[in-house]
Amino acid sequence: MSARRTLLVPAALVGVLLAVSGCGPDDPSGPGPAQAATGTPAAAPTGAPAGATAGASAPVSSPAAAPSGAATTSPGTAAPKATAPAAPTAAAPSGGGTDDSYAYTHPCDSKDLVVRVTARPEAPSQRVIEVHNQGAHSCGLSYFPLVSVGDSHAADRSKDIRPLVPGGLGGPPAYPVGAGRTAFAVIDLNPGGGSAASAAGVDELNVVADGDHMPTAETRNFPLGPGAKARAPKLGLYRATVADAVASAATADQRQG
Repeated sequence: MSARRTLLVPAALVGVLLAVSGCGPDDPSGPGPAQAATGTPAAAPTGAPAGATAGASAPVSSPAAAPSGAATTSPGTAAPKATAPAAPTAAAPSGGGTDDSYAYTHPCDSKDLVVRVTARPEAPSQRVIEVHNQGAHSCGLSYFPLVSVGDSHAADRSKDIRPLVPGGLGGPPAYPVGAGRTAFAVIDLNPGGGSAASAAGVDELNVVADGDHMPTAETRNFPLGPGAKARAPKLGLYRATVADAVASAATADQRQG
């Protein structure tokens, strides 16, 4: 009786150990040697979305943070458009003086005038007298400049030649010239052309822009160049274009006083 109990105790102990381990040496449910070596990923857990692949979920993109200080707009609102600054406008001359009526009562000041004399290549005997008003207001000139032709080296200018001018003009007001504009007059030194002899020693054209209001001290002197001839010269009225000034010179028929 005691010997049988001794043999049964170890057998019971072996059963307990097998129950705790959950499997025996040949239990088919435990991983085999081949399965443990390959490391096959586990199946996706139950309840995963259809089509999802374990370990391959796409990252969720998040909107980039706006830089500090940047202007933001609410959805559906267009960003404000940048507007260019308005172009500056030129200020009108103060105190009026921009029309002819002002010029008729305000003679030009010599300091506001620039006087030039240029030759006409298409008409060698003609010279263009330009009077530019660089002042801020309109001003009035005489009908034509006060002009003479003479010898720059002569002490006595009494022999200077005065051109013919158009007649029948009446009194002032005369010719208005706007601020920033130019008046043109043309003198033809030898309108008859040909090889007629001219006065000896003629080499200079003398111009006073406004003979009605300026003294002879305002005379500007311009060289005529070598070979200049002056015979019965004709001077036209101030005009807005050279072409009109040339046409006016052709009508000159009275001696300039």
